[in-house]
Amino acid sequence: MKMNTLEKPLSRFQLPKLAAVALGGVLLVGCAGNPPNEQFAVTESAVRSAVSAGGTEYAAVEMRAAQEKWKQAELAMQKENYDEARKLAEQAEWDARVAERKAQAAKAQKAVEDAQRGIQELREESMRGIQ
Repeated sequence: MKMNTLEKPLSRFQLPKLAAVALGGVLLVGCAGNPPNEQFAVTESAVRSAVSAGGTEYAAVEMRAAQEKWKQAELAMQKENYDEARKLAEQAEWDARVAERKAQAAKAQKAVEDAQRGIQELREESMRGIQ
C-alpha cells in the first residue's frame, strides 16, 4: 500500500498534537476527579503523631479541631466531594502539626522546670551539708 506524500507528514505532525490534547484533557479531569489518597495518608500520619506526642493533653483545642476536620474530610470523601475532602484533610494536617508542636513545647518546658527544681534541691541539700 502506497501512501501519498501529503498523508505521511501530516499524520506524523498530527499525532503529537493529538496526544498532547488528549493528555491535557486527562490531566484536567484527573485532578478534579481523583480521591486525595496521598493527602489522606499524610493527614492520618500527622494526627497519629500529634496524639502520640500528647496533643490531646497539651494542645486539646488544636487536637479537637484536627480530629473534627479529619472526620469531615472522611465524610466528604465518602460523598466523592474530593476537592472539599482534600481541603479539609490539609487543614486537619496543619491543625495536627500545631498540636504536636505545642505538645512537644509543653513537654520541653516541663522538663526544664523539673531540671530547675532538681538543681534547686541539690543546692539546698549541699547547703545543709556545709552548715
